[in-house]
Amino acid sequence: MSRIIAIDYGRKRTGIAVSDTLQMIANGLTTVPTHTLLDFLLGYVEREPVERILVGLPKQMNNEASESMKYIEPFVRSLKKKLPHIAVEYVDERFTSVLAHRTMLEAGLKKKARQNKELVDEISATIILQTYLESNRL
Repeated sequence: MSRIIAIDYGRKRTGIAVSDTLQMIANGLTTVPTHTLLDFLLGYVEREPVERILVGLPKQMNNEASESMKYIEPFVRSLKKKLPHIAVEYVDERFTSVLAHRTMLEAGLKKKARQNKELVDEISATIILQTYLESNRL
């Protein structure tokens, strides 16, 4: 089987998570500067089989898309153009940052580590992916 990648897209940096090849477990992969994201993904799919890329869909509490979509949509269009053989889909990412902070607290990370925004973004991407994997199990 192939891997699934999840992206927690941000204007400055983007958290990335990846599934195992059985698509059972989500693992944080890295955080990259957003301006290098497309190149990072192109390099990754050359090395690893990837079936799908999930992009966190930032929605407001009233279910409307957030302002961030004006940055995310052009990226997704570029991604689909560069990787037409890989499915790209949006996944609701509401509360992932809150869950990431809670996860860090429960893991016993010290305050300094919890302030690491790169780690928060990577954990958020992992939560997006794990939620997707769990909701799509047969």
